[in-house]
Amino acid sequence: MTVPASTRRRFLTTAVSAALGTTLVTSCGTDRVPQAEPPITTGEQALQRLKEGNERFAADHGLHSDEGTERRVAVSKAQHPFATVLGCVDSRVPIELVFDRGLGDLVVVRSAGGVLDHSVTGSLEFGIAELRTPLLVVLGHQRCGALDATIKAVDAKHAEAEGEIGYLVEALSPAVRLVAGYTGDRLANAVHANVGLVLAQLRKSTVIGPLEKAGKVKLVGAYYELDTGKVLFN
Repeated sequence: MTVPASTRRRFLTTAVSAALGTTLVTSCGTDRVPQAEPPITTGEQALQRLKEGNERFAADHGLHSDEGTERRVAVSKAQHPFATVLGCVDSRVPIELVFDRGLGDLVVVRSAGGVLDHSVTGSLEFGIAELRTPLLVVLGHQRCGALDATIKAVDAKHAEAEGEIGYLVEALSPAVRLVAGYTGDRLANAVHANVGLVLAQLRKSTVIGPLEKAGKVKLVGAYYELDTGKVLFN
């Protein structure tokens, strides 16, 4: 029996589509299947994992391996994050995405400019002491709006910010004053200085300081480049 040409075309189209579909599913599945990661036991190991994740993010090769239903169910009963990160509230700096991490991986605390208060410091202490993350990262970022506003307020001298924003300006002013007269980009200098000042404050914590001295937690500063997606660690 002769098979009509239209039938042959439909059969070939279906077969090719099925083959392509199988290839795509296999390829995408392979790309998204996470490799088994060894457990994190030291701050250096945690730092390396963050660096590797940021390299993937900056290169647009993110794995996005820990965001699905299976992972959500797995961490619903208990959590074992490997790093605590203090970042800014800037919407362009989503911490988990920047480090290509998923559910249960990071303790993230955010405040404008990374300003510390009782709640922020307590949250960081909780991540380290209670959840036992061996790494604490203070992450500043390029073109930080909070520090830019502080620079303007400092230059205006008597200008007062509205509401509780004044608290932020007051907290960030030491970094702005510290870099007065420095060469280079004033805002970038202020961001780097603020990261250093925040780290110094955290080391005075009666929880964080002793843990760092005992070698149970590593503190590092970092700077996120909005233009490149890269995190530069101090």
